Amino acid sequence: MEIGVYTFAEVGRDPVTGDTLGAGRRLRELLEEIELADQVGLDVFGVGEHHRPDYAVSAPAIVLAAAAGRTERIRLTSAVTVLSSDDPVRVFQQFATLDLLSGGRAEIMAGRGSFIESFPLFGHDLRDYDALFGEKLELLLKLRDSERVTWSGRHRAALADQPVYPRPQQDPLPVWIAAGGTPQSVARAGTLGLPLALAIIGGAPERFAPLIELYREAARRAGHDPARLAVGINSHAFIADDSQEAADAFYPSYAETMTRIGRERGWPPTTRQQFEAQRSPRGALLVGSPQEVIDKVLFQREIFGHRRFLAQLTVGPMPHAKVMRAIELLGTVVAPAVRAATQEERPSADESPPAKTEAAPAE
Repeated sequence: MEIGVYTFAEVGRDPVTGDTLGAGRRLRELLEEIELADQVGLDVFGVGEHHRPDYAVSAPAIVLAAAAGRTERIRLTSAVTVLSSDDPVRVFQQFATLDLLSGGRAEIMAGRGSFIESFPLFGHDLRDYDALFGEKLELLLKLRDSERVTWSGRHRAALADQPVYPRPQQDPLPVWIAAGGTPQSVARAGTLGLPLALAIIGGAPERFAPLIELYREAARRAGHDPARLAVGINSHAFIADDSQEAADAFYPSYAETMTRIGRERGWPPTTRQQFEAQRSPRGALLVGSPQEVIDKVLFQREIFGHRRFLAQLTVGPMPHAKVMRAIELLGTVVAPAVRAATQEERPSADESPPAKTEAAPAE
């Protein structure tokens, strides 16, 4: 089983220390975090895309390219690429370039995004929300599968036998679909035979089991072997040397961020009682000691049979030293125990994921 980290590179004021974390400092810290994740043996690091003042990364491929030169084997993925508001040709070229720079370690996690700022920024109409993603995903897959592309659609200029370079080292370049719980998104991934990254950030994990079955049934109906299709689970998580330390470190920034976003979306404020309920054995938060996180990863593995788990260790600005310690514990304690329990071999540095899996936090 693959174990990794993803981040949205939050900036702003630490609610405990009052320290303000700016974009430049956050990006430098992020590169240190990716480098450490590689050193402690984690399999994947994902970087999200946002176009808001509370996040530092609007161009994941650039950050991941910087990380490629400081790492040796960890896979580098967007988490997610907001494909609906981007140009699939540029997305493909950027990640093909990243793949060449990293020696075949790039991935794209494509989704529609959980915020809408990129749509007016790049001149798109929110009324085309669904159509944009479907059309651009179709083009991205054509670009991946063929050096010369003929294509036409409503939302981008047509291509007539157009060659697109550079070509990536991996063939095919892995493309995952990231979903946040929308059945249509999950079914789309299965129908296309693409690996699925499902974000679980609240509620009981068991409630998401029907979505995974829907994904696998859609794959079967489309003629794909579900056993060859990878499923990943992306969740909020934090690890410290003991349970209370993890909870006390993670809660302030988590509560501040979820409450602030909740005001935009009509959610009630996050309370410590709700937080503790969510980090209980059957809750969605994987926040606690290494053993508690191991137990929850394996509990979810029994439900979903997934091949990959990615932990979002920062939900709001966090002290860099605590994040580094969480990455160290995830790589040196949690990941080896999970791999041993699932009896799966870890991929070597030059292996792509079970590729024609046909080879993202959410769509």
